[in-house]
Amino acid sequence: MLLEEQRSEAARALFQAEQTRVQAERLSVTYPQIEIEDAYAISREVADTRAKTGDRLIGHKVGLTSKAMRAASKIDEPDYGHVFSSMLIEDGATVARDNFCVPRVEPELTFILKSPLQGPGLTLADVLEATETVAPSIEIIDARVTEPRRIFDTVADNGAAAGLVLGARRFRPEEIDWRWAGALFRRNGEIEETGIAAGVMDHPANAVAWLGNKLATYGGSLAAGHMVLSGSFTRPVWAEPGDLLEADFGPLGTVSLNFS
Repeated sequence: MLLEEQRSEAARALFQAEQTRVQAERLSVTYPQIEIEDAYAISREVADTRAKTGDRLIGHKVGLTSKAMRAASKIDEPDYGHVFSSMLIEDGATVARDNFCVPRVEPELTFILKSPLQGPGLTLADVLEATETVAPSIEIIDARVTEPRRIFDTVADNGAAAGLVLGARRFRPEEIDWRWAGALFRRNGEIEETGIAAGVMDHPANAVAWLGNKLATYGGSLAAGHMVLSGSFTRPVWAEPGDLLEADFGPLGTVSLNFS
C-alpha cells in the first residue's frame, strides 16, 4: 500500500504525461508495493485535478469486460475510468495522432442515462430501466505510462480512457437485444476485428451494473445524463497518421474517425 504523498506524486506524474503526451514510467516499477486500491485512488485524484481545470465529468468507461482480457491482466473483475467533456469527438472527425501517446481504438456501446443509478445491488434490469438511449461508439484508449503495463498501471491511468466518438444514431434500450449487437471494425477499408456485444459480460448492461456497484464501494454513483462506455467486444486496433477507422454496427449505423 502507498502513502498518501506517493499517491499524489503518482497522480501528478500521470496528469503531466497526459498533458505533454510523453509517457511516464509505469507506477508498478516506481512503486513496487502498489495495490489495486492505490491505483483507483490515484485515478480519482487525477480526475479531481482535471475537474479543477474546468473539464467536466460526463460519465465513465468500463474495461476488461471479457474473460480473456481479465485473464491476460491477471485480474478477476473489470476496471473503470472517468470520461470528461474534453474527450468527446464528433463522428467522422479528424484528430491529430500527436494528441495521444500510443492510441488504439475499439467499438463499444455507450449507455446514456435518464435517471441515476446507485449501488450496491444493481442489476441488468435496473440499468435498462435507467437508460434513455444506447449509442454505437468508438473509444480511443491510450497509455500514459510505458510498457509492459500491469493492471495497477492501467487502472491508475484512468483505465486508458482517452476519447469517445458517439455515433449519430440513438436507440431505446428495449428496441433490440443488445447481446446480439455486433460490429465490423475496419482500418482503411480492411476488416481488422469483428465481434458481438455478448462478449461484454453476456450483456453490455451488466458492465454498467458492475460499474454502479463498484462506485458504491467508494461512495460514488452514476448520475442522470451521464454516459457509460460498456466495454469493447473486440481487440483494440492501433491508430496511425492517415488511418481511417470505421466501426460498422450494421442496422445501428457506422461510426468513424480519422487520424492525421
